[in-house]
Amino acid sequence: QVQLVESGGGLVQVGGSLRLSCAASGSIFSINGMGWYRQAPGKQRELVASITSGGRINYADSVKGRFTISRDNAKNTLYLQMTSLKPEDTAVYYCNAAGVWTIAGGAMDYWGKGTLVTVSS
Repeated sequence: QVQLVESGGGLVQVGGSLRLSCAASGSIFSINGMGWYRQAPGKQRELVASITSGGRINYADSVKGRFTISRDNAKNTLYLQMTSLKPEDTAVYYCNAAGVWTIAGGAMDYWGKGTLVTVSS
């Protein structure tokens, strides 16, 4: 029905940059909110950044000033521009879509399978 596919993860050095993308596909009418979460081994999943369809943005304190979240509502695509990367940014990054309205009804939440970001020192 609805799928979220992340891309752009990989291996970067400390101080480097990376851009993540998340494409939502399916019979989607609208998505209220989208966000990026991350999870490192042995740690709980945490919110990195979120953005509503109206453009309201929230960042975790740990990434403020370094990461930028954006979305293309027409394409149902989410982005995360990551700069000044640190080893502690290493994690699997997951895309989330909240309040997704489809032909089947709404509102439902969906998760991508994740993309690995590794920051080496």
